[in-house]
Amino acid sequence: MSHLVKNGEALLPVALTSPRPDDMELPTPAAVDVPMADAAAPPPPPASAAVSTDAYAAAAADPSLPKLYPKPVTMLVIGMAGSGKTTLMQRIAAYGVDNGLRNYVVNLDPAVRKTGYTANVDIRDTVDYKQVMTEYGLGPNGAIMTSLNLFATRFDQVIDLLSKRSGDLEYVCYPYAIVDTPGQIEAFTWSASGAIITESLASTFPSVIVYVVDTPRTASPNTFMSNMLYACSILYKLRLPFVVVFNKIDVLRHDFAQEWMTDFESFQTALDQVQDDSYMGSLSRSLSLVLEEFYNNLSSVGVSAATGEGMDEFFVAVNEAAKQYEQEYLPDLLARMKQQQKKKHDQQEANLANVMQDMDISAHRDQDVPAGAASTPASGERTDL
Repeated sequence: MSHLVKNGEALLPVALTSPRPDDMELPTPAAVDVPMADAAAPPPPPASAAVSTDAYAAAAADPSLPKLYPKPVTMLVIGMAGSGKTTLMQRIAAYGVDNGLRNYVVNLDPAVRKTGYTANVDIRDTVDYKQVMTEYGLGPNGAIMTSLNLFATRFDQVIDLLSKRSGDLEYVCYPYAIVDTPGQIEAFTWSASGAIITESLASTFPSVIVYVVDTPRTASPNTFMSNMLYACSILYKLRLPFVVVFNKIDVLRHDFAQEWMTDFESFQTALDQVQDDSYMGSLSRSLSLVLEEFYNNLSSVGVSAATGEGMDEFFVAVNEAAKQYEQEYLPDLLARMKQQQKKKHDQQEANLANVMQDMDISAHRDQDVPAGAASTPASGERTDL
């Protein structure tokens, strides 16, 4: 198909089978467009940068030690348009360079013109977004979803590439695989291809949802509540550990948002101050009480993708979410897989029983045929008189 051809080359069958030239190389600071502190003399890697198998075994045996994963922790970065999601991706990549982390970066946004970071796997190398629009007569959102659908058919190759990092503990504890999703959030979170990609990653690697929020935009209580409802719906659908990242704290501090999440009365006071007696205001008051339990189990941090403030706290939150994956999500995943296997086994048993029943009926029919019927000549067959 022509939409899978770029510059005269068929990309879909081969683009992901061989890593890009920089696949296993550390991205250089020059490849990241975000300014980095003291780029000329980056700080030395942390003391845990060289993690041996013995260290992993010790960490696994001692619950007081930080958990060391033999597989990369996958971060699915999701956010509404304009939340600073791509800039945060740049900052995460820069942070990895500064701290000696060999992060693996995947770009799933086929419509982005410039990422600002070096991606190990890029959907744009496989699917031509503009040609998808032309060939199928689609708009921007339809083309994004179609591009994701095409890419999802080869996502097992991405899993294979990431699996090559599994068990490679010579770099650092918590090596990360960062996945940038399309700016149109619903194109990923509510599409079949998005579900396939998410479940493929979550069933193979410790996975965390990073939900990016535009802090200045959430200064209004009603807008804040809308954002939290969307976060709740994503958590309910994807069923993965969840970290809310309040971005752009260099413009507006995120303290008010965290206070609204932990103090119901504080949010009610904010609604009173704006004197919102409309239906939306009344709905926000009711929902704030309903979502109180949701907030209690939600991790949140404030960062500035532009300045790098809060990145240490961000990675601490991601690491805690990775532990939550092992403690809560993984047992649930195994239980669901076991249930699906049982359902499949029961269906196979039912199909086999139906086949055996049909064979038994056929055998009874053969036994009911009269003895001389077998020698009766067929119509038109010559007989000897």
